[in-house]
Amino acid sequence: MRTVRFVALGDSLTEGVGDPVGESWRGWAALLADALAGPPEDTVEFTNLAASGAQSRDVLERQTPAGLALNPDIVSVVIGVNDTLRCTFDIQALAARLDKVYAAFTAQGAVLLTACLPDPGAMLGLPGALARPLARRQRAVNTVVHALSERYGAVHLHAAEGEWITDRAIWSADRLHPGERGHRQLALRFHALLSEEGVATGAAPSPEPEFPVPTRSASLWWLATAGTGWVARRCTDLLPQLLGLAADEMRHRARGTSARLDLSASHAVSAALAALSVGEKQPDTA
Repeated sequence: MRTVRFVALGDSLTEGVGDPVGESWRGWAALLADALAGPPEDTVEFTNLAASGAQSRDVLERQTPAGLALNPDIVSVVIGVNDTLRCTFDIQALAARLDKVYAAFTAQGAVLLTACLPDPGAMLGLPGALARPLARRQRAVNTVVHALSERYGAVHLHAAEGEWITDRAIWSADRLHPGERGHRQLALRFHALLSEEGVATGAAPSPEPEFPVPTRSASLWWLATAGTGWVARRCTDLLPQLLGLAADEMRHRARGTSARLDLSASHAVSAALAALSVGEKQPDTA
């Protein structure tokens, strides 16, 4: 008899927003949990610590201590989009937080699951000048996640691009969260990676939705009420800054110097990762 302890950390994506079951959310992590154990006598203890609106600081300071106390066999850490939607975005601080989270769980021997994600500006269909700064931020986050996933031997899902991004049937009305079909796709793709590692021994989750797709009127009603509030709460402090970033974007495009913005972002990512490497070496030289 085997018990697999699976703990999920993150934000609304992992909480399950977009995949309602009754009065609560289910989501890809819960679907994956049901497919981790093989023989009937095996069991899975699944704990979802993800919370809507969470940023990397929340994962480090609140979710990680609770997760470590559960001593998981498998832990998923999928985070970063909310960081990009805040005026306090700091790629070096985000990298340092993720480094601490990844290190803490892998030191316990947990199998670490990570993912890179699509940029929110493109998913929301924002105009180019508004979307490009968010895309640049999300690329920076994804680069950091890629590098740290490799450093800690994580099972990493490349979910930032591909056909599933453009298939509107996969996404919910708010255009930021997958619907049930999209959550099932994430669960399937994580299950395939874990199966290759010999970690997931249960049957793969079904790709077909269990519940009917919400009607267009129901989706529009949700977007006009709860959905709009969700976006507004996460973008209020960003909007003034985003307008400034968009103006800067247009000035650079008019001068033909847009490459400088990409280069600056690339340098910031390199500096963030270099700072982590220096931090690792300090104890040896003390």
